[in-house]
Amino acid sequence: MSQKQPPEPPAPAGPPAALPGRLTAAAALTALEGLALAALGVYMLYVGIAGNPDSPQQAETGAITLLALAALPLTAARGLHLGRRWSRGPALITQLMALPVAWTLWNTGGAVTTVAAVALTLAAAAVTALLLNPTATEALGITSSS
Repeated sequence: MSQKQPPEPPAPAGPPAALPGRLTAAAALTALEGLALAALGVYMLYVGIAGNPDSPQQAETGAITLLALAALPLTAARGLHLGRRWSRGPALITQLMALPVAWTLWNTGGAVTTVAAVALTLAAAAVTALLLNPTATEALGITSSS
């Protein structure tokens, strides 16, 4: 006589057991970019409400825009951390959007904006290289059809 064994419960949803370091680094840098956008948005909102900007409405609108834009890299970073294959696209889009921003900061000419431009360019290049690396694409389940 055979005994029926209860079915095994499904594995808990979470990050894969062995996420490559490249993917973890890409997730961390992407999250840092999102947090920087969110912090700038909160600062602009504070200045728009409590400060004395030339145009409070413009400062508040810019703040809301930055907060909304911060959602893309933060969501992508979370997906990369969890090893979700869909997250690579939004993360790469974030890096492509960062390059014109870095160019604009570079052309502004101030010392702080020049440093920010270099940091943003290096982060965008690093994340792009990390996400296009075969180790990361394999970990995300993305295969190339040759």
